[in-house]
Amino acid sequence: MIREPAELSIDDEGRISLPIGLLAEAGLGTGARVLAFSDGDGRIVLQREADALEKLLRDGAL
Repeated sequence: MIREPAELSIDDEGRISLPIGLLAEAGLGTGARVLAFSDGDGRIVLQREADALEKLLRDGAL
């Protein structure tokens, strides 16, 4: 499925608001905890905290 990108702006305090539809597609809701990290020039990735911890445990990093 090809999804339409959402055009967002970074406010004066460095925050971005994500559209609810985008969050719903990602399976994220109010109060969800996510990790954010840079994935190269101009790219930021958000990942559910639980998924990141599960991957660390599975890969034996912890």
